[in-house]
Amino acid sequence: MKLAFSTLGVPGLPIQDVVRLAATHGYHGVELRAHPEEPVHPGIGAAQRAEVADEFRGAGIEILAVAGYARVAAPGDDGPVLAQVRALLDLAHDVGAPYIRVFPGGGTEQRPEAADANAVRRLGAAAEYAAELGVRILLETHDSHRTGADAARVLGAVGDRHVGALWDVMHTWLGREQPQESYTALAPYLGYVQVKDIASADDTTPLPLGAGVLPLTECVDILSRHGWDGWLCWEYEKRWYERAAPLPELLGPGRRHLARLLNESA
Repeated sequence: MKLAFSTLGVPGLPIQDVVRLAATHGYHGVELRAHPEEPVHPGIGAAQRAEVADEFRGAGIEILAVAGYARVAAPGDDGPVLAQVRALLDLAHDVGAPYIRVFPGGGTEQRPEAADANAVRRLGAAAEYAAELGVRILLETHDSHRTGADAARVLGAVGDRHVGALWDVMHTWLGREQPQESYTALAPYLGYVQVKDIASADDTTPLPLGAGVLPLTECVDILSRHGWDGWLCWEYEKRWYERAAPLPELLGPGRRHLARLLNESA
């Protein structure tokens, strides 16, 4: 498996510094948070996109994904959501990322069946454009569809290989789904896995990997046992928790912790 971290942990950091952190601490790739607060988002132009791609390529670091905020199960018209997804696909293609991340975002004001239908319809509509660009859309286990079973219900109905799953191990755990259950549901669709650690279900402040309660050892064991050789991406949610320790000083120990889990599971 290859290791990455998300720029959610280093909000607003210039791309040159992000690349330097990845190279210094032995990470193979980076997940780019695609938001106007960040250096990389759908509003940047062609020249900036080329510069980002060159910066990563020159350092031998991969851009794992463009992590966007389109909510494919949300109520409302399809047009604005599809426009967001297509903009993310264009950005990913231009910077050389194989994946984009989208959220479910079904909310509570509609029935689960309606949220599922929205997601299936929109993801199916976006799949053809994703195929043209050679980029895969990943639905994260999050909010209204936080378990593997929830995500798989949508992805199975879409039935297109250009639409898959991003397994966020915190959200499936918060949804009271066991890691083996999550893996079984998501395996046919799995793009990559987001790892993290927290103190408890009531305190989701990010912690160093291995310092909290999330079943990271079990998740890595399951992935290894099934011969899965994709990406583990550390999503440290510093942007949402000002008092959390700075990520840069944790990156080295975090990589070593993941390497130890991989070695022990081999």
